[in-house]
Amino acid sequence: MNRPITLYYAATIVFVLIDYGLGINLRIAFLELYPLMRVAYYAVCFGCLALMIWHPRWATLISGTESLLALSALTVSMMLRVMIVSDEIIEQGTGFVSVEEIINYLIVGSIAYLSWIRGLESLKDPKINKRVDC
Repeated sequence: MNRPITLYYAATIVFVLIDYGLGINLRIAFLELYPLMRVAYYAVCFGCLALMIWHPRWATLISGTESLLALSALTVSMMLRVMIVSDEIIEQGTGFVSVEEIINYLIVGSIAYLSWIRGLESLKDPKINKRVDC
C-alpha cells in the first residue's frame, strides 16, 4: 500500500525535469515566484524519498506531513490571490489561480488522501505496522 506513495516521491525527478526542462511547474506551483525555495523543496522531497526507502514504515507519516504542508501552502497562496483582488488582476485578467496550481492541488491532494487512508488502515489493523511493503 505504501508503494504508490514511495513511487510518487521517486517521480520527483520527473517533476524536476518537467519544471526546469519544459517550464511547467506541476509539483510545487505555490513556489513559482521563489526559485531558491523551489530547489529547497525539491531537496525536501528527495529527502522524504530517502527516508521512505531507509524506513518504509514511516512512509505514511512522511507523506502525510509533507502533503499537509504542501496543501496548506498551496491553499494560502491561491486564497490570497483570489481574496485580495488588485487593480493589476482586474486590468490584465491574470494572477488568478492557474491550471498548474489546480493540477498541483489535485496531485498533492491525492497523496494526502492516500496517506490519510493508509493511516486509518494502520489504526484499524495493528498487523499493518509490522508488515513492510514498499
